[in-house]
Amino acid sequence: MGVVVERVGGVAVLTVDNPPLNLYTVELHESFAVALDDVQARPPRAVLIKAGGDIVSGGVDVALFAAQRSAAEAKALFDVMIELPERIAALDCPTVFAAHGLCLTWAFEIALACDLLLAVRESRFGLVENVIGLTPTMGGTQRLAARAGVARAKEMVLTGDKYDADTLYSWNVVNEVFPEAGFADAALSYTTLLADGPTRAHAATKAILRHFEAGGVPQATAHTTATAAALYDTADLREGVRSFLADGPGRATFTGN
Repeated sequence: MGVVVERVGGVAVLTVDNPPLNLYTVELHESFAVALDDVQARPPRAVLIKAGGDIVSGGVDVALFAAQRSAAEAKALFDVMIELPERIAALDCPTVFAAHGLCLTWAFEIALACDLLLAVRESRFGLVENVIGLTPTMGGTQRLAARAGVARAKEMVLTGDKYDADTLYSWNVVNEVFPEAGFADAALSYTTLLADGPTRAHAATKAILRHFEAGGVPQATAHTTATAAALYDTADLREGVRSFLADGPGRATFTGN
């Protein structure tokens, strides 16, 4: 049980496996942290995060919250919890989350920390911490606002309602909605396509967008030219230009160098 890491070509597949509900626990966190250590020690060309079982996650084991005896203890716990999405968001390679069913609280916050979120039509999402008088603690509120706007983030968190994939697709939260049949293969194929692409350029794109998130268009613009120019030191750009001129678009083979 925990988080299992599998390498499929250039993709690191992280599977949450904590049956029956894939609840967040201290042990699951530690296993997830070890999985991310592996990703950082041996950087893949893309990461796919998914879950085993019938649902993605039923949320956090509430006994963990009950064990906190003061605001100071709770803050120490939350400071640890938020490390997982922060580490995922900081990865240079493309990150994809695949949601095949109910995806609540911590798991949805992990999904929002990924670059792209894929879902089956039957999946449902929620930040339902209000049921115990809490607010999301792993960055989900602000990351949802970044994708869908402040009003939608308030709606989801304040109501504690659950939303289907089509609705969140219309909110720009879910990137693509797939049929349930063949979803696992489709998610891996999607992620592999990113892994086979110009991953150094992907990293540059993510770097520019981090500047945008931190300081808007002016800060992103201030870093764009240097970030793009640095790609001229990569073999991928040289191969991409050579291949385009010799063979036409879409035929380059990128190595991530």
